[in-house]
Amino acid sequence: METGGYGPLEPLACNKVNLNKVITQWPDMLRVVGSLVTGQVRAYDLLRMFGREGRPTPLGTAFAEYGRIAKTLHLLRVVDPVDDTYRQLTVQESRHKLARDICHGKRGQIMQAYKTGQEDQLGALGLVLNAALLWTTRYLDAAVEELRALPAEEREHDVLDEDVARVSPLKHRNLNLLGRYSFTASIPAVGALRPLRDPDAPELDEDDGYDGR
Repeated sequence: METGGYGPLEPLACNKVNLNKVITQWPDMLRVVGSLVTGQVRAYDLLRMFGREGRPTPLGTAFAEYGRIAKTLHLLRVVDPVDDTYRQLTVQESRHKLARDICHGKRGQIMQAYKTGQEDQLGALGLVLNAALLWTTRYLDAAVEELRALPAEEREHDVLDEDVARVSPLKHRNLNLLGRYSFTASIPAVGALRPLRDPDAPELDEDDGYDGR
């Protein structure tokens, strides 16, 4: 019997939801939910009902199977090229993470007790955040242009517009957010960028003088 494939989602589509386990335990599942909502049972007690001696009970297995339905729907929304709702949420979460990492001392929390101080902190954080995004965007653009300029036989992969559109400057592993900062490096000419790193060269860690550019 011939079955259809899932295309790029094939690696994710490796399991099936066992609906029979959910159907069998459905009345008990409804009672559990009702008891939790009305406060008649504690979450701690429910965890004991879901597992015994390190193994899930039939009720726990039923909830796990039911949860896989929600996870599947979530993944489908994430990869849906038409619905950008989840993708936009991911972008916002990435921006918040970058802001927290930049403001690492207080983990992105504004601690000043007066309005003027809070505005100063927010303004400074926003300035540094936007500078980091601008820096990364310019160098991502330069890297894409360099890849596109390579002869076709030297490229490992084609540089497709739809792939470039999904590249985010919010990824910040390239930025040095901790440790020492050096402001004495040579300044490139106006409009010029520093040479891009060789992807085949070994990566430097902080002890080797990695400057986080």
